[in-house]
Amino acid sequence: MPETLLLGVDVGSSGVKAVLVDPRRGVVASASREVALYSDHPGWAEADTNEWWRALGELVPELLASAAATSRDVVAVAASGMVPAVVVSDARGRPLRRAILQNDARATEEIDEMGERLVGVNLLARTGSVLSQQSVAPTVAWLARHEPAVWAATTTLQGSYDWLATALGAPAHVEQNWALESGLYDLDGAVLGEVLDAAGVDWPALAPVVAPGTRVGEVSAAGAAHTGLAAGTPIVVGGADHVLSAYGAGLVVAGDCLVKLGGAGDILCVSDHVVLDARLYLDRHPMAGLWLPNGCMATSGSLLRWEQALLGGVDLATLDAEAAEAAPGALLALPYFLGEKTPLHDPDLRGALVGLHLGTTRGDLHRAFLEAIAYGFRAHVDAFADDGLVVGRTRVTNGGSRSRLWRQILADVLERDLVSIVDHPGASFAAAVLAGLGTGVIDDWSYVVDALPVAEVIAPRPALVGTYRERYAQYLELGSLTTDISHRLARSNRDD
Repeated sequence: MPETLLLGVDVGSSGVKAVLVDPRRGVVASASREVALYSDHPGWAEADTNEWWRALGELVPELLASAAATSRDVVAVAASGMVPAVVVSDARGRPLRRAILQNDARATEEIDEMGERLVGVNLLARTGSVLSQQSVAPTVAWLARHEPAVWAATTTLQGSYDWLATALGAPAHVEQNWALESGLYDLDGAVLGEVLDAAGVDWPALAPVVAPGTRVGEVSAAGAAHTGLAAGTPIVVGGADHVLSAYGAGLVVAGDCLVKLGGAGDILCVSDHVVLDARLYLDRHPMAGLWLPNGCMATSGSLLRWEQALLGGVDLATLDAEAAEAAPGALLALPYFLGEKTPLHDPDLRGALVGLHLGTTRGDLHRAFLEAIAYGFRAHVDAFADDGLVVGRTRVTNGGSRSRLWRQILADVLERDLVSIVDHPGASFAAAVLAGLGTGVIDDWSYVVDALPVAEVIAPRPALVGTYRERYAQYLELGSLTTDISHRLARSNRDD
């Protein structure tokens, strides 16, 4: 009997991951390929679309073999990826250069110039975010200035996952959260003429905005020949990786919250209304009528990896065991080792450790870092509350969620139960679900609620709630007191 399988693909900064999902059994096959991150100059971040395409061509046959399936068993495909990466293509759909990724910081001069031209335009109210290095228009202005031949040949501007869908055979389009985070479109998906004018370039026609879960095309003969998928397989619009990770974790009603303990620290909360807060980012939920205000701290797991390297490569399990024996709140740390993104938006902040003495142990240090990141998440929960959001069911995922100590500290600091999803397959899983929704194979958006296994629910410990409230207040005070000297140090080191 033929299978009914859904293919989900996720284009990441370090790799491409793909999964096959059986709606009855869940993930039946998973595989990934590494891709390179190119940084030819300081602040640049690029990826080669050829590597994404090559990876997909290798992954599909591997997944089919792993699942003992054929191409005819795959009934739909959808993709996810980074936002807002920028892929520029010519009239034949061929990328003209490497993709410029969302954390690329080359267009600083263009951001300043556009900021002056957009004085009086409330971008936060129009787009949900302010002009920043993630905005696409300054990147385009940089391209027009420094690579004029490339920009002159550009007829299509897309994100990573929308380009992949187009390469498979879909017509050119952009998904609604790429549109929103690009800053080129407003909250309703209409092109913002003021932003296009402020870039000072000639624009091609911008691609239409399409919602996740929309059937947008089918795999072409060329796409089939490259990947091994069957020609005619429906292509469904996917979505932004962080948005789909949240949806895939079961966030479907207002108040649902997700804490992601990856290299950076992400937190997302479902809202039934638009949330305009300069401290946060704003995305649309895949489900109509819902929004996802969210934040991203510059460091989370990356800080722990730095700590490991500094301490000679000791494993995290050992550090956790020692930290579990340390007194809660013995030290106070600021986790700004890469500056800070949300809610402070200050790249010149720096890390700190306060309270050190000759009796300080390695466990004290490790616990202080775990607590500091938890305080950073608490600051976001407070911002949500300021915006009228009532945070309800809170889930925790990604690599750091394997640390029970860290999850317990988070529960204590956030003062709420944490539902642990230890092996979340990531955005590729939700992309596969969207493929199913777009073709009717899955008929309920709440499919994701109980689709992933829950490890345990961790409750806050009443005996420590008071201690952590006090330390959190001190954390905020310490950040305020050290901001000026952090700025002076950052400026001095740049001057040197």
